[in-house]
Amino acid sequence: MRTRSLLALGSVIPVIFWGTLFVCGYVMGDYNHLTRLVSELGAMGTRTQYMFMAGMLACAALSAVFVIGLHKACRERGISAFPAWIILSFSISLFGAAIFPLPLRLHLWAGMPSILLFFSPLAALILWPGDKMPAGSRIWAIVSLAIMLLGFLAFMPEVLGAWPGLRQRFFHIGWSLWFIGLGRAFLVSTKK
Repeated sequence: MRTRSLLALGSVIPVIFWGTLFVCGYVMGDYNHLTRLVSELGAMGTRTQYMFMAGMLACAALSAVFVIGLHKACRERGISAFPAWIILSFSISLFGAAIFPLPLRLHLWAGMPSILLFFSPLAALILWPGDKMPAGSRIWAIVSLAIMLLGFLAFMPEVLGAWPGLRQRFFHIGWSLWFIGLGRAFLVSTKK
């Protein structure tokens, strides 16, 4: 595949992810996205278990392919691909969370690598010099990092205690913005 096609996946992956969440939530019927966790949509025995699994596996596979496109684009610009490679932690996490549904104990362990994802925009801000950084990626990195960090509220039950789904979704909104921004920034810079 051409690098541009791989970079376009940055916008496709969040659409698949959020589409899976909303369709599964609708199928469940009594699911509230603000009060319930994402993983509940794929819990063992639910009507949406396999639909959720398919969506997460698709996102995991496509995000790994997205990393290949980012690696190529970084190499073309002469910048470190490390921020891109960090995204693989998210790919592994989605894959594991899909394969090991709730309430399996491995579900928690499989989801842990995603915590590393916030290092991707942080590393981009540190490692990519201003003149080689794709146009617009700095603002995408700052905004997505700030929103992803709000996802750490999930580890503070006293903050937004009645809204665990909302706390968790901050992280998902953050990485979605990072994927979209990163893909678009590199796409625009490869046109030139």
